[in-house]
Amino acid sequence: MQNQDYSGLTSEEAGKRLLSHGPNALPEAKQTGLLRVFLLQFKSPFIYVLFIAALVSFGLDHTVNAWFIIAVLLLNAIIGTFQEFSAQKAAAALKKMVPVTATVIRDSKTQKINAIDIVPGDYVQLVSGDKIPADITLISEHDLYIDESMLTGESIPAHKHIDDTNKCFAGTVVMRGRGMGEVVATGGNTEIGLIAEDVEEERVKPPLMLRIEQFTLRITYTVLILICIFFIISFSRGDELTSVFLFSVALAVSAIPEGLPAAITIALAIGMRRMAKHQVIIRKLLAVEGLGSCTYIASDKTGTLTVNEMTIKRVVLPDDSSYDISGEGMDLHGQINQTEGHDNTTNLKMLSIAGLLANEAQLIKTENHWQGQGDMVDVAFLVFAAKNGFEYKAERERCTEYAMIPYESENAYCASINQYQGNTYLFVKGSIEKLLSLCHQNHNKQQIEQQSNNLAQQGYRVLGVAYKKLESVPQEAASALNDLSILGIVGMIDPLRPEAKTAVQQCKAANIKVAMITGDHPKTAIALAKQAGIADHAMQAVTGEQITQAANEGDAALTKCILGTKVFARISPHQKKQIVDNIIKQDEFVAVTGDGVNDAPALSHAHIGIAMGKRGTDVARESSDLILTDDNFSSIIQGIKQGRIVYNNIRKVIFLLVSTGAAEIVLFILSILFGTALPLLPVQLLWLNLVTNGIQDIALAFEPGEGNELNKPPRAPNEPIFNRLMIERILLNAVVMGCLAFAVFKFQVDQGIDEVSARNITLLLMVLFENVHVFNSRSETFSIFKQYLFGNKLLLFGMLTAQAVHIAAMYTPGISNILQIQPVTLNQWTSLLGISLILILVNEFYKYWYNSIHK
Repeated sequence: MQNQDYSGLTSEEAGKRLLSHGPNALPEAKQTGLLRVFLLQFKSPFIYVLFIAALVSFGLDHTVNAWFIIAVLLLNAIIGTFQEFSAQKAAAALKKMVPVTATVIRDSKTQKINAIDIVPGDYVQLVSGDKIPADITLISEHDLYIDESMLTGESIPAHKHIDDTNKCFAGTVVMRGRGMGEVVATGGNTEIGLIAEDVEEERVKPPLMLRIEQFTLRITYTVLILICIFFIISFSRGDELTSVFLFSVALAVSAIPEGLPAAITIALAIGMRRMAKHQVIIRKLLAVEGLGSCTYIASDKTGTLTVNEMTIKRVVLPDDSSYDISGEGMDLHGQINQTEGHDNTTNLKMLSIAGLLANEAQLIKTENHWQGQGDMVDVAFLVFAAKNGFEYKAERERCTEYAMIPYESENAYCASINQYQGNTYLFVKGSIEKLLSLCHQNHNKQQIEQQSNNLAQQGYRVLGVAYKKLESVPQEAASALNDLSILGIVGMIDPLRPEAKTAVQQCKAANIKVAMITGDHPKTAIALAKQAGIADHAMQAVTGEQITQAANEGDAALTKCILGTKVFARISPHQKKQIVDNIIKQDEFVAVTGDGVNDAPALSHAHIGIAMGKRGTDVARESSDLILTDDNFSSIIQGIKQGRIVYNNIRKVIFLLVSTGAAEIVLFILSILFGTALPLLPVQLLWLNLVTNGIQDIALAFEPGEGNELNKPPRAPNEPIFNRLMIERILLNAVVMGCLAFAVFKFQVDQGIDEVSARNITLLLMVLFENVHVFNSRSETFSIFKQYLFGNKLLLFGMLTAQAVHIAAMYTPGISNILQIQPVTLNQWTSLLGISLILILVNEFYKYWYNSIHK
């Protein structure tokens, strides 16, 4: 494929066409409008019941109660609308943080642009792993296979040819090979764009939300049974039917946390935003929850644990001549210095030429520095060639290319056939093992393997370069891949990221196992794994060959092989999936990183698939649950930490809502058992529910981390939200709040205080309980006195607002009449505050007891 034959559009012309045709973007699924979000707040059986109650109240001439019920419903709907609409906008914004790019030819040069800016007439280059950005007509291809299953349903990739099957469609994926085509349709005019107009994206709820809805349903059944019991008892006592009916409905709404799904959606959305700040973009909502369960990370090496800046630092020729190369990264001015053996300039130059010809990368000069475009290994060979005095563009023009075999991970090599010094040569670069298997029998393979091992033990990534002189150009380039001769081996350095070792240590502290899966030489892999702290000095790398042998011996042998190490080298994509599947069978919750098209099976089979944002292919990103925008292993750890924080905050919200609702049930059970009047009226229950759910539960979703998230073992994936700790705390707090509130109510009645005044005091006490209880909810195990009071300013604001709103209602004509409440003295308020603070003492005692037995 000779790209230089095509100059492409000019930037000016591309700009005009972009204005004319519009951006290359599919019609986005319509976001739910604000009005629809508002109306959906009323889609609940419990809301229907309340509406019925309001209508009955109107019919019985209880208009005050009826209008108050409607007002509460509207206010709750407004709050819910704000929550859900904000979460929807946040999720939409995150989708735009990882733009899809495409490689095009413009202004006679190859450049990467945002796929949204592609226009008809652009020349687009395709490589394996790319998602095709627009409908194109092929003008060149090499062994090009496209996965078109999303359009045709056919699972086998289609082999594309220029003559008959020369159409490629937007949204399909390059599974193998290379190609270039001219864009003929963009955006809504593409095949998938026309389909997308008629298809609405399915909204799938994450498992956590489904479990919460199931839990809410169970609570509903429980409460309905209790209501039936209350109804029968109250009716048998001769209570007014209307009052009993309204009380039953109000109690149901108070006890059932119908606002819980919205609060959890907010918590997940907050988690997504926080993760984005740590370079982790969530593609699937369940990944926010799932990260908290991660017990095993199977990490790629290059670019994740390392900086992905390949530099050739050492070259060894077959005659044991060796050279050290200075300069790092994209510095083209390093020196090549001979260190051992005799000078073999001829072979060294031929190795340089071979490395830049069997190569798909490019070097681009910017204002201040050089940039590499393409695989970083290929870029490193271009930089090395420049240090040896060769300008890659000039050499590629001079050495005519007859055929090219692009690099594919399953092959572990790339090759080209070129004219060089008046002859035809096949140049190949790839793994030493692969090249030696293609060399002629007389080659000193043992010596070259020893040279390779020596470099690998020093932590170098080792590749070989080979060649073969041809009599003529073969019809199929692959048919010439035999009887090769090794030109030399190169040792590359891709330094460990400075923060990687600390991140691995954090994983170990959090009881998360870390493994490295790479295609590199086993000695290179083990050397870097030891630097990162993944492997100890006694550990050995398991190779792909050993995996195959173990798999042939049976599942037990394979499991033993995999569990015996944390370093896997020379691993093929199929073997990576094998490893992941086997680890999952050991009851591990596995996160896997990957960047290539062949990583897709492992990414999709893992519990959490993590794609690389910088060097990852489109297909890897499509198969993943989250994307690392900086390709950095330490960002995974931050993602896990934020995932655990999100899950903890969800538990805090659930605890607050369920325990306060349960307290109200306890209060009314006691009133029936002792035969007293109702401690709170229906409208007062509705008011209490509004104050509780209005701000405080949402504020809890904004809780920062407690600081010990990475010092705890991961929670079991199947661990119920309502574990023993949660159940014990809910029951304890419900009994304390319910009993104290009833005791205060009964004491007042026994002292001859009228029921209206007694209810006024009881309602204020319940509001104070909930104000205090929100701080107990901030941590399951940490003392309230060890938490920074201003760590969540929104929570403090919510508590003060809830109390201020209730006090204001006491002094506001109309509202105070509806609620049957009145101002209290400072002494009364202080006394009730003192009673509510008992709740803190009870929780502190429980936390002390719990921590003492779980040390």
